[in-house]
Amino acid sequence: MPAPQKAQLAQLAKNFFIAKMIFLPINWAPTGPQFPDAFDPSELVVAPNSPTNLFREPTLNKYHVDTAKDIGKGFADYIDGISEGICDGIDKWMKGASVAGVIINGPVGVVRPGCVLGPPLAPLVTAKAPMDTPQETKYSNAIAMGLSNAWQAWHMGLSGVISYPAFAAFPGPVGAPTPNVPMPLISFGSPGEAMLSPTTLKGLIEGIFADPQALHASDLFDSITQAFNIVFQQFKATTVMKMVIGTGPIPTFAPPPVLAGPVVMGTGNGAPGACIS
Repeated sequence: MPAPQKAQLAQLAKNFFIAKMIFLPINWAPTGPQFPDAFDPSELVVAPNSPTNLFREPTLNKYHVDTAKDIGKGFADYIDGISEGICDGIDKWMKGASVAGVIINGPVGVVRPGCVLGPPLAPLVTAKAPMDTPQETKYSNAIAMGLSNAWQAWHMGLSGVISYPAFAAFPGPVGAPTPNVPMPLISFGSPGEAMLSPTTLKGLIEGIFADPQALHASDLFDSITQAFNIVFQQFKATTVMKMVIGTGPIPTFAPPPVLAGPVVMGTGNGAPGACIS
């Protein structure tokens, strides 16, 4: 299956952001009876923004509506861009990921921590992440590095079992090179997955971002990490480990009395781009 899709990740992140009901200007309060006199009648009441706008306006004053609309569009465009960077980065990671050192005994291959290898995710994400302004660059670098650190902890910690039915009783001295039965990633465990939980991942990103005063940064990171958790769970369920080619000796093979036997201490390896898809 393909990597997570930009459109889904972006829409989920926007939905989480909208649900926060952030009003612009922040903490606005009426300034007194003279406030309406400062504007033309046509500016006092205009049509509200769409419910899909990321920010809300505290009044229907034209300048409140326009401020919420313009800043909301900027954040929405950024979410689209960083979602593309994240999804494209994971797609490239899948194409570069490999599996090495699986231990095979009989029909069972044991995937241990460290068997799943892959390139660092950060440069793959930043290759398409928004970088048009210093603030966008700062956002993108923090998100990419935080996600990369958590992603590496997850994939390096993956462990579980894959299956080689033919190796339960193979008719020869050495098991012929054989691919495993495809196994979804959701069947593997990893202690590092805790780092990809929304709260932990947001904390990693904020620590790298290191600017607690940046307006709406925390809301942005929270929305993206909440959305990413949903698409990541789907990714695990629809992505499989396959084409991990196994082979190994069959020490009990001794014809003519013993014509088949189990593989003992065999190994399995998967080439980059072929084993995680």
